[in-house]
Amino acid sequence: MTTSSVNGRSPLHSDDRERLLSGWGRTSPTVARVVAVGSIDDVQALIAGAGPRGVLARGLGRSYGDAAQSGGADVLDLASMSGISLDPEGGVVTAGAGVSLDALMRVIVPAGFFVPVTPGTRMVTVGGAIAADVHGKNHHVEGTFGAHVQSLTLVDGTGERRVIGPNDGGEEFWATVGGMGLTGIITEASFDLIPITSSLISVDTDRVLHLDDLMSHMIARDDEYRYSVAWIDSAHPSGRGVLTRGDHAPADWLPPKRRASPLAYSAKALGTVPPVFPSGLVNPLTMRAFNEMWFRKAPKSRQGELQSIGAFFHPLDVAQDWNRGYGPRGFLQYQFAVPDQAAHLVAVTLERLRAIGALSPVTVLKRFGAANPAPLSFPQPGWTLAIDVPAGVDGLAGVLDGLDELVLAAGGRLYLAKDSRMSPAMMAASYPRLGEWQRVRDRMDPRGIFVSDLSRRLSL
Repeated sequence: MTTSSVNGRSPLHSDDRERLLSGWGRTSPTVARVVAVGSIDDVQALIAGAGPRGVLARGLGRSYGDAAQSGGADVLDLASMSGISLDPEGGVVTAGAGVSLDALMRVIVPAGFFVPVTPGTRMVTVGGAIAADVHGKNHHVEGTFGAHVQSLTLVDGTGERRVIGPNDGGEEFWATVGGMGLTGIITEASFDLIPITSSLISVDTDRVLHLDDLMSHMIARDDEYRYSVAWIDSAHPSGRGVLTRGDHAPADWLPPKRRASPLAYSAKALGTVPPVFPSGLVNPLTMRAFNEMWFRKAPKSRQGELQSIGAFFHPLDVAQDWNRGYGPRGFLQYQFAVPDQAAHLVAVTLERLRAIGALSPVTVLKRFGAANPAPLSFPQPGWTLAIDVPAGVDGLAGVLDGLDELVLAAGGRLYLAKDSRMSPAMMAASYPRLGEWQRVRDRMDPRGIFVSDLSRRLSL
């Protein structure tokens, strides 16, 4: 084991939203000890010797809030748990918890497979994908990442190494899926893959002038596509957007020059946003200009365009450290899921944020299919809207609090992996199976070893 120290943010208080939003990025005097672990024995030793602030696993730190932070704790860096074992006959891979989806795809795509689910960035780990139960553009068809896991290995709060799956130890398995790392330290997982014959995606694109029409298009035809996502112009009052849908292209659809290497895969960042970026660059004027450009650059209608995996699934990964573009005050992401009968909240959210000048270049709408058995899994049938918002906008806290109330009243919820400001009351009311999850968690972690700043803030 090797250790280092970093400043972690202090627990965030739900009754002080303005302080949270204006003080985003300040460090806490409470220091976490980051420990690079190389084996399960290391994990067990750290659990046995856990101090009062506990232990927490950390992947690549891409949660938007405090899910991967725990001031004063031992924070476990699992990067060395990086083994990848592919079973091409069964279409299953076993990967260490510290393996990124980026590293995984570099192995499996040339072998004729794709991950069952990918979020909007490939820079997340297998352990993190399970802990957050990530979703992607195919939830309406294939569910979350956790729904494809056959088994996982974890070390629980007693230090016991356990192998659990949806059938063998199902209750504890589903508490771990979406459990935000609070039931144990995941060290390895085996999960299904999607067989592919090329590394390109066949994409249909439509530019739609009104939000109502965009949502109608998605309801009418999304089931015909494995992948579907809409980008919305948050600056335009019509809610216009660009709808992209597709599936993996068969090898015989490729142009002749690509047929010699149909599974060739490359995912390179084109550049890095500089560490010092003008805080005033992201403002209503520049956001309107960017959104106008982005809408106009999309084709009015195009069928069967061949795109790379990176271009279709991970456009933000093209620029490393893209978040720096928001300046030193940073940004937060507001993401909710609501049932179909509350579809109007998509328009309400865009209108209220636009009214205070909280415009975004990243506003994404997707359809959700059926939920899985995990008590804390975020997706539920209906709609999910995710919008990146500059944190320094005046009045943002009050607007988001008001939106929280509407989402809750509609039977919706916020996404834990993206949250940085939800209240404990909102958490308890919007995740009705929280008590069930806590009972299983307490059985797996009777000493309360696994703690994060998120769990403290939300009284999990």
